[in-house]
Amino acid sequence: MSGGREAVLVLGEALVDLIPAPGAPGVLSAEPGGAPANVAAGLARLGTPVAFAGTLGGDALAGLLQRRLTAAGVDLSLCGRSALPTPLAVADPAAHGNGYRFHLQATAAFHLAARTADVARFGTVYAGGLAAVVEPAARAVAETARAAAAGDSLLVVDPNVRADRTLDPLRGPRLLRELCALAHVVKASDEDLAQLWPHRDPRESCRRLAAHGRLAVLTRGAEGSAAYLPDGSEVRAPAVPVDVVNTIGAGDAFTAAVLSRLAGLRPEGIGRLAAGRVEEMLSFAARTAAAVCAQEGTEVVRPGAVTV
Repeated sequence: MSGGREAVLVLGEALVDLIPAPGAPGVLSAEPGGAPANVAAGLARLGTPVAFAGTLGGDALAGLLQRRLTAAGVDLSLCGRSALPTPLAVADPAAHGNGYRFHLQATAAFHLAARTADVARFGTVYAGGLAAVVEPAARAVAETARAAAAGDSLLVVDPNVRADRTLDPLRGPRLLRELCALAHVVKASDEDLAQLWPHRDPRESCRRLAAHGRLAVLTRGAEGSAAYLPDGSEVRAPAVPVDVVNTIGAGDAFTAAVLSRLAGLRPEGIGRLAAGRVEEMLSFAARTAAAVCAQEGTEVVRPGAVTV
């Protein structure tokens, strides 16, 4: 079983994305997905020890998810098993971003166990994804996050706001705001923050988060990324130009790259982060996300393995 100061515990869902198959109009391809599972697989492929504490179902699609995580090198010793089916996310890629329709009710991924007794073995704990807002998983995510925040683990939250007919438009954002308040690091897109704090510029939301001792990382698509530090400083990095083949999974690849660079950092180290280290982190994350966009599929590859 994995653990240690450099190791990351990822709690959340693994699901299957149904996405348009390239060159085959009307055909949907089943691809492993779920933001937490994507982050876990990305971390493992980047060489960071990681345990995925989700729940896999009892159908053939769960086998697809397990093979993906195992092939990447993710530790599944804390992953539960259920006879329930695997949830689905039907993707609708568009120029302005990817839309999704979720099929979540009575599915395995959201029957999670809280991992409050396990967080002390991991230097970093990740919380986010649909599991943070869909019951009964949301309770387990919140309990685990509270345990991480109260201990010596670095709690990283990616609110990853989703709008869909199956999700509560009021309760979901409230739960995500509560997680952000617990976090030592918040990584979010400008769209996420615009939905969580709709009457505030996303950059101002990041400054307010950082002012309470956090590192706030903001992604803005083609406009690049920025990090806001507790001392009030802002560090920016440009997006990496790329001939886009696919955008699904790019945000999770960025998150995995950020986590890989923060692995081993203690919560009290947030206030001592040097601007140069943060800039290198953002640059590495941008290159990692660009490498995903430059290829078919969503698997993270080390920057440089794909020409961007």
